[in-house]
Amino acid sequence: MLFDFGGTLDADGLTWKERLFRLCVAEGAVLTPGRFDPLFYAADDKLVGAVPPTLSFLDTVFRLVAAVADAMALRDNHLPIDRIARRFVGDAMETLRGNTPLLSRLSRRYRLGIVSNFYGNLATVCEEAGIRRLFGVVIDSGRVGYVKPDSRIFHRAVEELGLTPADATFVGDSLSRDMAGARAAGMRHIWLDGGTDPTAKPCCPGDRVIASLHELEGLL
Repeated sequence: MLFDFGGTLDADGLTWKERLFRLCVAEGAVLTPGRFDPLFYAADDKLVGAVPPTLSFLDTVFRLVAAVADAMALRDNHLPIDRIARRFVGDAMETLRGNTPLLSRLSRRYRLGIVSNFYGNLATVCEEAGIRRLFGVVIDSGRVGYVKPDSRIFHRAVEELGLTPADATFVGDSLSRDMAGARAAGMRHIWLDGGTDPTAKPCCPGDRVIASLHELEGLL
């Protein structure tokens, strides 16, 4: 069983972009998604491969928030970058702690792995969160050079676990990256729907959909 990390293991279907947008607005930033989204993606892309593999979760998010603030010219408006980063990581770690008992139970029944578009330091982040021991493989796009939905990143995970795509199920929150990529790789897939877009539909007829990771055991 394979999982996405950001938005799946560390949140119930809410992307990093959406969570950071909400935190900035809560701190008084006057933003619209139309302005925020492309600047977030640009800042996110710049971090890929540009951080040391040992960089902590908090320092990673701080760099991301700072890059977004600079792109929006908000740093000079006293946007509290450190506080936003700490709130972001605090919320993520709380969710990860809440998901750890579930992942521990699953690890006794299945071989688990993570496949994530990340910056090159995901293994360190998972160690900090106390979940690395539960996963036989952690595939970080910043380390392997393939980015979801490229099917090669999914194949890399199952090969390292000694499985075939037909043996695997992927759980993720993104229709365009997780579901489309797993489908292209020939894997079963379960969509974690955060409910931010009520018009969104599963990518395949009959796809299984959950609103929380804690619903997963009931499907297996």
